[in-house]
This record gives sequence, structure tokens and C-alpha cells, in this order.
Amino acid sequence: MKPQVIIIGRPNVGKSTLFNRLVGKKLALVDDQPGVTRDRRMGDASLAGLEFTIIDTAGWEDEDEDTLPGRMRKQTEVSVEGADAALFVIDARAGLTPLDEEIARWLRTQEVPVVAVANKAEGSAGDAGLFEAFSLGFGEPVALSAEHGEGVADLFDALWPLIGAAEDEREAADRAGEPAEPDDLELGPLKLAIVGRPNAGKSTLINRLLGEDRLLTGPEAGITRDSIAVDWQWAAPDGEMRDVRLIDTAGMRKRAQVVEKLEKLSVADAKRAVDFAEVVVLLLDATRGLEHQDLKIAAHVLEEGRALMIAINKWDIAENASSLFNGIKGALEDGLSQVKGVPVFAVSARTGKGLDQMLQAAFVLREAWSKRVPTAALNRWFDDALEANPPPAPKGKRIKLRYITQAGTRPPRFVVFGTRLDMLPASYERYLLNSIRGALGFDGVPLRIVLKSPKNPFSKD
Repeated sequence: MKPQVIIIGRPNVGKSTLFNRLVGKKLALVDDQPGVTRDRRMGDASLAGLEFTIIDTAGWEDEDEDTLPGRMRKQTEVSVEGADAALFVIDARAGLTPLDEEIARWLRTQEVPVVAVANKAEGSAGDAGLFEAFSLGFGEPVALSAEHGEGVADLFDALWPLIGAAEDEREAADRAGEPAEPDDLELGPLKLAIVGRPNAGKSTLINRLLGEDRLLTGPEAGITRDSIAVDWQWAAPDGEMRDVRLIDTAGMRKRAQVVEKLEKLSVADAKRAVDFAEVVVLLLDATRGLEHQDLKIAAHVLEEGRALMIAINKWDIAENASSLFNGIKGALEDGLSQVKGVPVFAVSARTGKGLDQMLQAAFVLREAWSKRVPTAALNRWFDDALEANPPPAPKGKRIKLRYITQAGTRPPRFVVFGTRLDMLPASYERYLLNSIRGALGFDGVPLRIVLKSPKNPFSKD
């Protein structure tokens, strides 16, 4: 494993900006409003060839543990335990505050080596705060501007003595190890995103799978803001350990209700998380049933070509469970007519009911989403489908469908070649898609069909 470096500090000192600078991408949400970050976010950082895992944390606040800020601080405290080094960030322009001094006192009781970072130190406005940082007792502070990239070389000089040796040992171990077999790397970890409306229990479900309070949860709606990815190994019922990348996302409300800038950023981040997922679980709240917003989220997932599953959470407190399940399943069949056979599961993030079955089905669904059908088998199905239901002849003109090929996977894409395909009704395209699903094992998977006619050599186009 790479060395782990944690970023810690009070709210609004630029921790997430520094995180984004070190990973080279805008992964963490950044805003002038304090307290944007709530969950720990990990990323692969590279600093002048020094590679490590960087961990962004929530702003440290002096609040009771039962409050949301208090629970956020608890998450930060837990993450320090496994770190190889900590970057203690202060705002050089604001200077030291009593809260900075409280964090410093706590860090001095920990075993982790600490580098003091005076952020926002560009120009002369941060000089006073930089000199004050010497009093923290963590040696010479690093003057840095995370926003502009100034002082990064000095940060490397401070980190190298702490984690450079660990990085060298890791590289030596990698060189000594045997390369992985190509088959082991074919699909990689299952990228599983959990989406849904606020307070459906997404973070609670992931915590239940992990067996630890990795993500911040609570009765307040909209706690999660960033999309957080957590790598994990699932012990399948057959005894095999399977790699999973769980992706928690912010709750998605109706667009008209999303007015604050920060919530807009969170929803946009959740939609990007869907793009990077392979299988997406839409989590419903059994106490609220299926709402129009759920169908809109599901439609977005399918439009992006991701494999979709439905999980009805809080099943342990659901009323009239059987009629609720059948009602939701029927409404999904009507509301998601573009994809038939979307798997539906009754689960409980609190008790763990149904989670193993859901994960097992997610791996099966990914296989179908990634499957390529041999051309010969595909065209045998095609001939049978045409014989069972020949294409219509609008205005007496015959539509000729010649053959089909699979152009890609993830999601599966097919190209149908023939003549007069611009006259083929949409209903016949749906017939072909539904027939492919039933005959070739693509139930619940979004499919794409492209109709392609040979170019007319006499056309002037």
C-alpha cells in the first residue's frame, strides 16, 4: 500500500483545494462557504515523483459529539490513526486562531508525524501568519498557496523524510513480486455507485457493508456532499473474495428544489459518479415508496448507459411489505419501459437484510453489461427474430434487414445493416431490443441499436 497522508485543519483554510492540487484533479468540492467537506475523501497523489494516498477531511470544529460537526470531527480523529503523516493546514492570512491551537494540542498527543502548512501565503499578506505557525511546535512551517501551486517544492522537501523511505520500500516490494495474470485484471473491481433521494440511507448502507462507520450518517437529510469512493473486498457466498469500489453520492432532489450553489455542486458531482460507475443501485425509502424523482434518477442512469438495480431500503420497518414491493415493481415496469427486467431487491441497511443477494446480482449484471455475443450466434438470433416478426412494409415499400453486429460493450451496442432503415418504425426497434434481451441474456441492461444503410453511390451528398 502507498503511504497515507492526511490533511487536517479548521474549516475554510483550503484543505480541499490542497487535496485537488496534489491529486491533479478537481475531485473534492470547493467553495468559499466553510464546512463543505464532511466525509473523508481519498485520492492518489504525486509530488515530484513521490507517490502517496492523500486523505481530505472535514474541518475540525469544537462541538459536542452528538452534533453533525462533532460527528465530522470524530471521522477526522479516526482517520489520523492509520496515517503515515499529517499536513496541518492553517490560514496564513488569518493567522493562528484558538481552534488552530486546540488542533495542534491534540495532534501532539498522536503518534503521526506532522507538517505545518501555512496556506494562502502568496504575497506578503501571509507573512505574519507564517511566523506565528512556528509556535505550533511542528518545526519549520511550509509556506504554500494551494490555489496557485506556490510552495509545492517545499512541501516535497518536508514530506520526503517522513514517507519517502516507505515509498522506496513499497517500490522494492513491487519489483520483487510476480506480475499479475492478465485474466485477473480483465474487469477489475466492481464499480458500484449508490444513488437516490436525500435520506434514503445510502451512507448507512455502505457503512453496513464495510462493517464500520466509514461515512458520516445521521437523521439530517443531505449530509453527504462529495461523492466518496471506498475500495473494499466482499466475501461472496461461494467463499471467494471479490473487489468492489463502493461510491457514495449526494442525495438528488427535484431540480426546482435545488437552489443553493453548494447543493447544485453536490448533485453535479453525484451525476459524474454515475458516469464512472459500472452498476448503479438506486436506493428507495420503503417508508416513502416510489416517487417521480426516483424515476428521473433511474432514467438518467440508463441514459448514461450504466447497468441499473433498484434496492428498497428500510424494509425492516416497511408496512404492507408485499403489496409495497409488487406496487413498486409494477410502477417501475411502466415508468422504465426502455429497459425491461431491472432487478429489484428489498434490503435493510440497518440489519443487513438482502445485501449479499444484491451484491451477487450486481456482479451478474456487470457480466451481462460487459458481454460480447459471437457474430454467428447473434445473426442466428437475428434470422429467427425476423422470421418470427418480419419488418413492416410502409407504403408498400419493403424494408430489408440484412445482418447485425455488436459494435461494443459496457453498454452493449449493436449495428443493424439494411435498406430503407429510415422508414423502420420505433416500435420495431423496441421489438429487436426486447428480443435481444430475452434471447441473449441482457435482461436489465441498457442496450443501444444503430441502424445503418449503405450509402447510395448516385447520391450527391
